[in-house]
Amino acid sequence: MRPGRPSRPSRASCGVGSVDEVTPHARVQDTDDLSDLFENAPCGYASALPNGRISKINRTLATWLGFTNEQLVGRRFLDLLNLAGKVYYETHFAPMLRMQGFFNEVALDLVRADGTTLPVLVNAVVREDAAGGVRFIRITVFNASDRRRYERELLEARRLAEAATAALRDLNANLEARVADRARALERAWRLSPDLLAIADAQGTLLAVNAAWQDLLGWAASDLIGQNFVTFTHPEDLEPTRAALGRIMTAPLVEPYEYRLRHADGTYRRFAWTGAFEDGQIYATGRNTTVEYEQAAALGRAEEALRQSQKLEAVGQLTGGVAHDFNNLLTIIRSSVDFLRRPDLPEERRVRYMDTVSDTVDRAAKLTGQLLAFARRQALKPEVFDVGERLRGVADMLDTVTGARIHVGTEIPDAPCFVLADISQFETALVNIAVNARDAMNGEGTLTLRLDHTGTLPPIRGHAAAPGRFASIALTDTGSGIAPDQLSRIFEPFFTTKEVGKGTGLGLSQVFGFAKQSGGDVAVRSGPGRGTTFTLYLPEILAGAPARPASVRDDETFPTGDGQCVLVVEDNVEVGRFATQILEDIGYRTTWTANAEAALEKLGADGAGFDVVFSDVVMPGMGGIELARIVQRRMPGLPVLLASGYSHVLAQDGLHGFELLHKPYSADQLGRILGRVAPRRRA
Repeated sequence: MRPGRPSRPSRASCGVGSVDEVTPHARVQDTDDLSDLFENAPCGYASALPNGRISKINRTLATWLGFTNEQLVGRRFLDLLNLAGKVYYETHFAPMLRMQGFFNEVALDLVRADGTTLPVLVNAVVREDAAGGVRFIRITVFNASDRRRYERELLEARRLAEAATAALRDLNANLEARVADRARALERAWRLSPDLLAIADAQGTLLAVNAAWQDLLGWAASDLIGQNFVTFTHPEDLEPTRAALGRIMTAPLVEPYEYRLRHADGTYRRFAWTGAFEDGQIYATGRNTTVEYEQAAALGRAEEALRQSQKLEAVGQLTGGVAHDFNNLLTIIRSSVDFLRRPDLPEERRVRYMDTVSDTVDRAAKLTGQLLAFARRQALKPEVFDVGERLRGVADMLDTVTGARIHVGTEIPDAPCFVLADISQFETALVNIAVNARDAMNGEGTLTLRLDHTGTLPPIRGHAAAPGRFASIALTDTGSGIAPDQLSRIFEPFFTTKEVGKGTGLGLSQVFGFAKQSGGDVAVRSGPGRGTTFTLYLPEILAGAPARPASVRDDETFPTGDGQCVLVVEDNVEVGRFATQILEDIGYRTTWTANAEAALEKLGADGAGFDVVFSDVVMPGMGGIELARIVQRRMPGLPVLLASGYSHVLAQDGLHGFELLHKPYSADQLGRILGRVAPRRRA
């Protein structure tokens, strides 16, 4: 109790005491019993923060009002009162609570969810902290419906018992004083309210406004009376505000509606309005929410700045990782080439260094492929296939990848499940996940592959769920799990928790890129010591899988040319020279142009003299795909072979029916694919 204050009056408890009133012996009673007493007490209980917003409320009060606890927590107690109650709260209840720290037996009307009112008696006590500040406000609410009815009946009985003349004389004497007091109280509340108060007719014309309009918007009452609200409403908010005005005619506006009003200086402020239509007039209260809106906007800008900073950090990590790995590969190639230049190098060592260069180039190509997969810029070759059938084949292969001490199990339904995706990238993604699982289990445990095609794509990493049917392929291990602070980073390129030399940090990046580029996603669920589950989602299709075309075996000898003429279109001088040299060495004649426009001039109207066009995809000006389309349209019998190491057009739109050779390519690969597309010359 603060010094100098009178002792606070108390009311008989209705079943629950506050924490401050509990005796030391009572504190050891069962917590569940106390919670049950609080929630089901015959009276309502609520706690409010110093700003008047409800922080806790019991089930009894929520049931009386027809709301759930979640709908009431966070709202101001003032918002639950009808208009008369709001006025009384501002003029009597709140000031008395601030001065004395308590208020006893206040009769108010609370507004239920259906718009009806509930007569109540309210007690309130301020609980202070150690420094004398407000810690919280305890509010006790008693249902006064029966009491009000009893008081009316008692008053009627007394009125009948008293002499009619004396009762009428007393009534007249007191009525004038009560009316005068109430009028002064209402006038004071109207004048002192920090919120906008307004009375308008059914068309929205202002009939009365309080002084807060001038304080908050710079408009005097004389500027507003007789004006329609549309005069001061922001043009973008006009139609929804008219709709809200229409709704208030049929039901009280309990949920605050926010829109912008014009200040006298021409700027706009935001206000959240509640109100009701009674006796042909609109009574409304508007709370200034401009600061809250500006704070939310500032927070949004700060979050966007943070996201941009995180993107820059990711780019830095990516470029650093690429530079590190490629420098390692280039070191091997350069050293090998230096040895190959020695004239006295034995044949055995020459072959070994040549193999080393070739293997290193393959590793570099794999590295760029993983980067393109993460960036969703790889050129996929989607095919329709049965996921279950592929999973069974991959499971057999994983037995070799994971080792004998890891049991690989499957849970695959008998019904077929078809998806449209790149089979090679799909299997690579599963292998990458399995390798991570093997390392997490330290070579011993259980890896389970599970297929389900009965659901949709759930929300993942804050993204909304997607409609349609999706096949989910889950790989669950019994390993050490992933720390919570690392879960958000595991798909970043070059991020790895493995020791140096035991992983590039690109395996899961490939999984992520493949899933997103295929129209799906990948989710991860894990925890330290609880294992990890990666779930790959791919869109399911209803059509069956067509027969796969026969592929060229890697051990076949590629056919040489017999003098066919190839038009090489390549803007890079070194690559153009190298490509023409390879083609001439394997039996083709070549003509080289540096851009697509020059190539079209060489081809002329009918492509006479050329047997095939071999073009890069990414070039200045007209690209290779556009060139191929023109050739296909003008000269449908002239085959086109495209080559690219990166193309966002191919990644987004596919191959457009053209053959594609991935860079870096070898003479062997070029010879094989030309042998398929280039027509043989007649003898």
